[in-house]
Amino acid sequence: MRASVIVRSKDEADRLKLTLGSLARQSVEAEIVVINDGSTDHTEEVLDDAASRMSLVRISHKVPLGRSGAANAGAVKASGEILIFLDGDTLAGPEFVAGHLDAHGHGSGVVARGETYHLRCTRFFANPETGSPRAGEEARVAAIPAAELARMRVTQHDVSERFQSVHDRAQPGIYPGVGPRRLFEIEMEALRSHPDCGVLWAAASGSNQSVGRDAFLGCGGFDEELSINEHRELALRLCQSGLRMVPVNAAFSYHLTHRTGWRDPVGDSTWERRFYQAHPIAEVPLMSILWVSLSDPVPFPRAARIMSLPALQAAAERCRSAHGIESVRQAHLDAFASELETE
Repeated sequence: MRASVIVRSKDEADRLKLTLGSLARQSVEAEIVVINDGSTDHTEEVLDDAASRMSLVRISHKVPLGRSGAANAGAVKASGEILIFLDGDTLAGPEFVAGHLDAHGHGSGVVARGETYHLRCTRFFANPETGSPRAGEEARVAAIPAAELARMRVTQHDVSERFQSVHDRAQPGIYPGVGPRRLFEIEMEALRSHPDCGVLWAAASGSNQSVGRDAFLGCGGFDEELSINEHRELALRLCQSGLRMVPVNAAFSYHLTHRTGWRDPVGDSTWERRFYQAHPIAEVPLMSILWVSLSDPVPFPRAARIMSLPALQAAAERCRSAHGIESVRQAHLDAFASELETE
């Protein structure tokens, strides 16, 4: 069984260079498929350099197709039986490919999700290797002492020769902050401790996730109208077709952060309308209740918090008679009306 790693990238050449370096030193070799999705930076130069040292399948889009379209294009070109999705600003741990292959080797018909970590130290950098500042962060980076700046940088030497130093600096969750870390913990706990939970598809990850190529293409791949939560929508369809979500304990990925804060799906509701139209089930609107529950304070009774995937499933069961995004959420909050009166 062979894996193909699908790497989608747009305008992140210096991070992509490090990502490819991490894929070049895997304990198990894999086909690497890189989609340059309309980059205007020096991504092609990075790919030219990488191609001289490793085997690459390259796809270049002059007009960006977006996250979902780029990943779908890569899946069509891939030849491996297992597709592993990775973003171009995310490092793969040394056992990344091996872990995913092992997860699929122990049982057919799975969607396997690895452990998604982040490197907070890179958030101010345009280039994590040199420590050059991204736009707007020049003064902040200039004020960092030289010794500290050296510790914050992530170099090719780190990636290829001393990866443990990368892991030691990383933290759980795809973004910095309490909310993303709590979400990571909730998702991984459900995958490990509640294998029969009916909403494990909500633990899907946009990066560090794998599925059989035939299953992926057979279900139509990612919904190209979605650029947020496309991975959860895909996982829902795959689970509805009979696949199981499983954890991959040995596969670590490390997001080279490049912003402050995190990409909060609650702040963009366009994905939700599309998702709910395709899947009019209570779990979809209640995912935002779960995510908001990780903040403090929450804008509803504390008793109405949803703090686990089994709790999400239970809440959805209580709201089955409600129809429509807002009606489902209101039905959930109405169940805690008495608590609202006493808070």
